[in-house]
Amino acid sequence: MKRVFAYLGTVMIASLALVGCQSPTPVAPPTSTAAASSVLPDLGGREVTVAVENAYPPFNYIDPATGQGAGWDYAVLNELGQRLHFKPVFQQFGWDTMIAAVADGQFDMAGDGITITDERAEQVDFSIGYIQTNQRLLVALSETRFSTIDDVTSEPNIRLGEQIGTTNYNTAVELVGEDKVVGYDQFGLAVQALIVGDVDAVIIDETAGQGYTGANADKVKLVGDPVKSDALGFIFPKGSELVSAINAGLESMMADGSLDALNAQYFGPEFKAPETAAP
Repeated sequence: MKRVFAYLGTVMIASLALVGCQSPTPVAPPTSTAAASSVLPDLGGREVTVAVENAYPPFNYIDPATGQGAGWDYAVLNELGQRLHFKPVFQQFGWDTMIAAVADGQFDMAGDGITITDERAEQVDFSIGYIQTNQRLLVALSETRFSTIDDVTSEPNIRLGEQIGTTNYNTAVELVGEDKVVGYDQFGLAVQALIVGDVDAVIIDETAGQGYTGANADKVKLVGDPVKSDALGFIFPKGSELVSAINAGLESMMADGSLDALNAQYFGPEFKAPETAAP
């Protein structure tokens, strides 16, 4: 799950934890109510800069039909903007230095399905977890060698493709050793390497994996039990006053069911990212 988090923490309410695992049926999210917004912090209409890759479906991607950013990050932060009275300003930024850039104050916060970890919490502040996600094996549709992680670790010539700097990369190194892990700048590139046979498998957050399988259902599949489970959260510069406000907004979305609805919409079995959404 990307981004060593604490798909997704991401978290932590038992019902939300089940959303990524049980693949709920998508439903339309309810609209925020005036009653709910009246008891929430008011950020006074300020702009909040949000770093996203736009290359990590279903969290964020460029919709080829509109040329605009789309995905879970956009939907949830636009809803939070309505509830808390702020305007999210999404800015495309590479994952490799995203956490450092937020820590340095270049952005007010970042989305991107970031795993909550103690190590990252030394650099940035995390929101509460908004979902619990599992790391899973993504393999070619025709793959028959691997159905469990033990099949992978017992393969002497295994090659795992992973995005550099993610919790998935760290998990892969722990399992098979760094010499058997091929690093890529984006998960989309790792998935393409899998499709063309340059690597044998990819360990990926289940939530993101559903996005990639939706876009490439005729080429890749998720197999086996979860390798690891993580919580996901938004990140902020240390001491940011936005943390408590965003947490209050997330809690209100949890309470009225709208976060469950958006999780189902983007992480459920019916979600299919546009084929050109990922590189």
